[in-house]
Amino acid sequence: MGVDRDEVVAEFGRYLRLERDLSPHTVRAYLGDVNSLLDHLGGRLEALDIGTLREWLAEQHAAGKARATLARRTACARTFTAYCHRRGWLENDPGLLLGSAKAGRELPAVLDQRQAEAVLNVASTADPKELRDQAMLELLYATGVRVSELCALDVDDVDRERNVIKVLGKGRKERVVPFGAPALRALDRWCIHGRPRWVRAGSGPALFLGVRGGRIDAGTVRRVVHARLAQVEGAPDMGPHGLRHSAATHLLEGGADLRSVQELLGHASLNSTQIYTHVSIERLRAAYRQAHPRA
Repeated sequence: MGVDRDEVVAEFGRYLRLERDLSPHTVRAYLGDVNSLLDHLGGRLEALDIGTLREWLAEQHAAGKARATLARRTACARTFTAYCHRRGWLENDPGLLLGSAKAGRELPAVLDQRQAEAVLNVASTADPKELRDQAMLELLYATGVRVSELCALDVDDVDRERNVIKVLGKGRKERVVPFGAPALRALDRWCIHGRPRWVRAGSGPALFLGVRGGRIDAGTVRRVVHARLAQVEGAPDMGPHGLRHSAATHLLEGGADLRSVQELLGHASLNSTQIYTHVSIERLRAAYRQAHPRA
């Protein structure tokens, strides 16, 4: 092709990171999609047109890719062709002719409120790991923050007077999220009795630390959540995002309005938040079918 393939991929990756400010996870996924598309083209960018785009997506569909994956690859293709056209690597932008694939809106698994209580109601100990884990779980459920947002929290991001945390979300958008008294108590126990025992020279301002004193990573948080949920009978197996789903669902069930939940979760669009109304309705239907004599 007229321009080196490695250069195309590298430049597109820089664009995604620096100009679009996408998360590392999304950048990796998009670059994987682009490499798949270029493989389909035999490395010839100049062969990219609406026909080859549709062929590539049809192959993905025939291979049994999930609807969410197809939707992401369609979005990636449109972003990629627009970028290549702006750079002068493509004479036309074939992505403009590509329809938008819709991801399936599967209802997420959530805890019921009894299960959430069981997950969080454990005997307190003086062990730093237990103090940290309890504080993380309380904060995840209290605020509905993403695991990446939790890991990025610094000590000064917690405002104990107003019971809020300052969160840097997707697109580097900052928001303030409230939390309750149980989360505050758990945070205080961790910060007073746990964190000082793990702090090292390189710990910096990170709120949550690993056993070696560095900022905690998402994989560790996921293992903590899975392990705690495994102790609760009947609880679905899910990670930190499941606690986010549960927090949103319980807020709506408790009477919170959809717009407030959208702001708490940091959703750019209300459409992303509306799925939780469907979760609440499905739970209501299930309760009705179980309890009403003429259901």
